[in-house]
Order: sequence, then C-alpha cells, then structure tokens
Amino acid sequence: MKTIRDTRVRFGELAGPLVHGSVLFDWQLISTQEVAAAFGYPFEEILAEDGIPYAPVVVDTTVHRYPALGDEITVETVPIDVGRSSVELLYEVFDADGECLVTAQMTHVTISPSGGACPLPEHVRSAFADACVERDPEVGPTTETVRGPNLPSYVKSVPIRSPYIEGAELAYFEEYPRFAGIALEEFLAKQGTRLGELTGEKQPYRLREWEWEFQSPVQFETELRVECDVRSVDRETIRVAHEFTSDEETNIRGISEYGCFDRTGVPVPFDDEMIAPFEP
Repeated sequence: MKTIRDTRVRFGELAGPLVHGSVLFDWQLISTQEVAAAFGYPFEEILAEDGIPYAPVVVDTTVHRYPALGDEITVETVPIDVGRSSVELLYEVFDADGECLVTAQMTHVTISPSGGACPLPEHVRSAFADACVERDPEVGPTTETVRGPNLPSYVKSVPIRSPYIEGAELAYFEEYPRFAGIALEEFLAKQGTRLGELTGEKQPYRLREWEWEFQSPVQFETELRVECDVRSVDRETIRVAHEFTSDEETNIRGISEYGCFDRTGVPVPFDDEMIAPFEP
C-alpha cells in the first residue's frame, strides 16, 4: 500500500542538506494513519474513545541513504504480522528511481484509557491477517556489543511542554530522536567540539540504525530524563544505548547507531576529529 505518494522533500524537513531524522518518524506516523483508515480502525475512532491509537511498542529502522532536498519519495507500508491486540507494519521509503532509502519495522498497540492494550476488533484483525505478507528484512542494529572501557556517558533532562505533545496529550514520538540529538550535541560541546564547525561536505552524527522499545508513554508536564551510554566507536558507527525515564519509570529503552553521510545522503566514514570526543 502506498501511504505517501510521490512527495518531494521540502526545505522545512531538512537539517542542513539532508532530511532531519525525526522526519522519518513523521513519515511513519502519516503512513500508520493511512493504513489504520484503510483497514477500518482509524485514529479518529480510537481518539473519540480516549484511547491512544497505534502506539509504537518496538521500532527498528535502517537508513540506507538519507533523503535530500529535491528527492521525490514514496512510502510503501504492508502488515507483516498481527496478534490479538498488535499489528506489525513494514515501512519502506523509495526515491523516484525505486531505490530503497529507509526500511522501518514497527509493532503497534492501541492503548485503552485505563492503560491496557485494546484488542483489535475482529473484522480489523481478520483484514490485517488476510493482507499480511511474508517479509523478514534485516533492519535496525544487527549485532550487540559489550561496552568498551572508559567510553563516555551523558545525560539531558527535558520538560515536556505543549509544543512536544500530540493529540493524546502525550509526548509526540517524533520528538524523542530530537531529545537524543540535543543530548549528543551538548555532550560534544562540553568536549570542545562544535557541530557547526564539523559539518560541510560531511554530515556527522545522524541516526543510521536504531531499535527502540517503548515501555510506557511520556505524560504532559513531566520531566523526561535522557540517559546515554556510548557502547562502541569506529569510523562507521557510534553506538549509543538510550534510556528515557520520567517519574522514576523507564519510558523508552533502545540502541541508536549514528553515522556520517555526505551531502547527497550516502554513508561515508567519520573523520578522526569527529570520533575524538568519544575516545577514552
């Protein structure tokens, strides 16, 4: 199912010459709403009953090439698994030449006002089951690493205010990569590395592969703490373990891998000065 058709990347979606990482989350959310409506269980129906529609539970994503200004993108979305209360969707972002730029796999659960998972209506579950395709892409971080010695950790706290919330009055999941990015930039600044002095032909510290598990929603007017532990560093990838907590409860736990890209969005190695702040 084509959930976004032939849409050109716009200036407002950019961070420098390439699409901002959070826009990839936004495209997924738009696509999820299109799928939900097509399968007869739209967001509007769930919100009218004070539910949280299609909340992400697990998100795995790989960026093969970052979309850039002028790229024309299409998002194709298909169900690959369905349970009593969950549906797993595969999202693929293609350019006008049919090259796959981004692959994402997400498990969604609708949350009731009491906080439990809502069972899918039987006709919806049946429709998803009939439409499921057999796909098992290699997406997200594929290897686990033991944390190297003397690698740094850093922390950032963010108050959740109205600009960060969505229709369910919870923190919008597009914002989480922004919070992680702010934490990373503040860490770099404390190490004497200013991102603006490094960007040019190379665009470092962009999300490349990630797997995040959403354990509980982040409420409006709470303080969100972003704890970051660097796991490994090499010329291709900086791997960071993230834990998002509020009110002493873990909301999100995951692994993010940051890469470096050229101005057309193709992955390239980090320079020495780009990885120096993370070395023991």
